[in-house]
Amino acid sequence: MNRMSIKISETRDIEREKIIALYKANGWSAAEKPDELYQALINSHSLITAWDGDKLVGLGNALSDGYLVVYYPHLLVHPEYQGKGIGKIMVARMQEKYGAFHMQILVADGKAVDFYKRVGFVRAGETQPMWIYKGNEH
Repeated sequence: MNRMSIKISETRDIEREKIIALYKANGWSAAEKPDELYQALINSHSLITAWDGDKLVGLGNALSDGYLVVYYPHLLVHPEYQGKGIGKIMVARMQEKYGAFHMQILVADGKAVDFYKRVGFVRAGETQPMWIYKGNEH
């Protein structure tokens, strides 16, 4: 994979099967709810995708009030393409839109914590993430 061959897009014209394949490749449980996942992504405030030709290799979305707060629920890169700068490029694209917002928030675990630290995120004081979660991979 040549980084120059990766195209970043904000299209919402994405085949559902390509989205599900990306989520399954990463072992994300959201793939088990394909209709809900597709609708959630398509209706996000922002949706950034990375393509190698017609292969979806990365995706990130944002939920926002459009003025003050943005939450990044998903950022994932196909395992075969990780470590090549694609996630960093997608975060930079989100920063073009939301960098001036009062609060940008996400929940990170595992090796994602180090990635997000490298792109400028810090632990939110003494806060602790809490959720009601229907998945099983965390």
